[in-house]
Amino acid sequence: MRSGQPPASRGRRSRHPPIPRAYAGVVTTTVSSRRDARRNHERLLVEARRLFAERGIEAPLDELATRAQVGAGTVYRHFPTRDALIRELYDTGVDDLRAFTAEVVQAESGWRAIEIWLEALSSWLIERPYLPAVMRRVAELDPDHRPGTEFQAVADGIVARAQAEGALRPDVTSVDISVLVDMLGSLGQYGGTYLPFWRRQLAIVLDGLRAQPGAAELPGAALDFGEFHDMSHRKRPED
Repeated sequence: MRSGQPPASRGRRSRHPPIPRAYAGVVTTTVSSRRDARRNHERLLVEARRLFAERGIEAPLDELATRAQVGAGTVYRHFPTRDALIRELYDTGVDDLRAFTAEVVQAESGWRAIEIWLEALSSWLIERPYLPAVMRRVAELDPDHRPGTEFQAVADGIVARAQAEGALRPDVTSVDISVLVDMLGSLGQYGGTYLPFWRRQLAIVLDGLRAQPGAAELPGAALDFGEFHDMSHRKRPED
């Protein structure tokens, strides 16, 4: 053995000193508390989506606590106000769209991208009938918050691609597609009993979008994105 070299049986010393026994329980409890808080947060979001889908975004938050099986204080620790909850539902919805756009841009053709865009987004809205009211509330709270602009470039791209292929009629714009998504998504107001049937309307819409010889020109001018955003986010009397 070389001089000064520690015996192999001693092993290599850790660079970090061990946590004192007196504090080990505190660290474990803190980690566990954070996990519990995160689980409660996710459970509250899940139940808020269900509650708002059934009763609208003004549904009592005490009922949210009951459904999530937590105390009312837990609800207000995570979401101090109703608007804080609504804003998070909006932001998580935007995150859903960001994940979804990756599938769209990788579609094998422009027409297939149009099909995915219409079907997936319409289904997403139908299953979340509270979202239009959430969008309008967030627009009222923060008029300059417009994350939808980042998805407009994706919509422009798939429309241009499908038209270049000759599959999509040339007078359709990306905003037309967005309006159609909004229209199909509004079928969610009829509740779960309608869910098996909405794809019939989707098939009619897709057939009307196909490029066909001799098709009549669409009447009027299309909305631009700013006009559509303002229209879809404008406060309504029932809000």
